[in-house]
Amino acid sequence: MRRRVLYIEPAVSQHVDSIKGYLSQFKGPETDLEVTCLTEGPRHLEYYSYGSLVVPKILKIIKEAEKENFDAAIIGCFYDPGLRESREIVEKLVVTAPAEASMHIAATLGQRFSIIMGRSKSIPLMRENVIKYGFQDHLASLLPIGMEVLDLQIDPEETKRRIVQAAEKAIEQDGAKVIILGCTHQFGFYKDLQDTLGVPVIDVALAAFHYAEFLVDLRNKHGWYFDKKTEYQSPPQEEIEAWNLSDLF
Repeated sequence: MRRRVLYIEPAVSQHVDSIKGYLSQFKGPETDLEVTCLTEGPRHLEYYSYGSLVVPKILKIIKEAEKENFDAAIIGCFYDPGLRESREIVEKLVVTAPAEASMHIAATLGQRFSIIMGRSKSIPLMRENVIKYGFQDHLASLLPIGMEVLDLQIDPEETKRRIVQAAEKAIEQDGAKVIILGCTHQFGFYKDLQDTLGVPVIDVALAAFHYAEFLVDLRNKHGWYFDKKTEYQSPPQEEIEAWNLSDLF
């Protein structure tokens, strides 16, 4: 059975083709992948206000993806913006995101993980997500490398050098057994870093992609899907229509 997966860059992005080419190297033979991004709005989500601006756009893309018979959608930002909201409005579509997916995987591969992100600005929200997903006992540290999101792919060798410096501290001083690259724009670096560091290094875009494939298989084979009775119960259709919300999502 084929899987149709949509990867969403939840900002205006110049990396759509690069991400599609990168993820396509690893997709299963039964997976069809499409990558899209926003056509207007912020170029990154390093500020809470930017994240708030894009959530309505994400919801609309997610709803359209379900109408177009995709099996899964990935919200491609490590902040996981709009993840719970998206799961609430879908009926059968699998929705996942990098932070949730990579933490589940990392906690399976080793007892403690560290997250390496671009700027210290990201630490509070990342810590909130760690707690929200129930992984606080697995968190060794959150370490910034002093780079903005849009700079991470400009000089890959410099980016990797800074990641190695932070990751070595995480391993030697904080007791990390697994390293999570805490931004989707660190895609493509994990193999070199893993060879250098000698521990699992999680590429979060790739983790979310494989997690989406996995969740689709669980849904198709066993009927295991999000809790639509309580936590992810959809808003009543009569309210959506009465309040003229249909055009929003």
